[in-house]
Amino acid sequence: MPAHYYGRVEIRRARPADGNAYLQLVHALATYEKLEAPDPTSCQRLLQHAFGDDPRYDLWVATLEERVVAYAVTFETYSTFRALPSLYLEDLFVHPDARRQGIGRSMLTTLRAHAEARGCGRFEWTVLDWNTDAQKLYSEIGATLLEEWRLCRLTL
Repeated sequence: MPAHYYGRVEIRRARPADGNAYLQLVHALATYEKLEAPDPTSCQRLLQHAFGDDPRYDLWVATLEERVVAYAVTFETYSTFRALPSLYLEDLFVHPDARRQGIGRSMLTTLRAHAEARGCGRFEWTVLDWNTDAQKLYSEIGATLLEEWRLCRLTL
């Protein structure tokens, strides 16, 4: 998928040269969510899984004046009831000093177009209950916050 431009913002698939900027943003997200950041071994795995011979996920970046200021991690899942693939958004993070410039909205617009181009029947993600700014943005773009669904997790 070619890059998309929204004014000064470029949304595109990440390249290996974006790796360090991506890892810095992952650490910034950990700080924002008050979580432990990935250790060096995990960081190497993130890069291998994004850019290796058999990528495990798709990595997208947003650049502002050639600086990587946001990233998104997506992968495909499958809906048996729709009998169609779904695009799942694992992470979307915009660096705090680049917020309020439409970057998150632009990233979501690009990812929606990508999902549609791939024939996906859904584009889904989760949001933390305390992240009201994100919830407001998601509502503004027409996303439905599904109150009846709860995330379940087994950590292996």
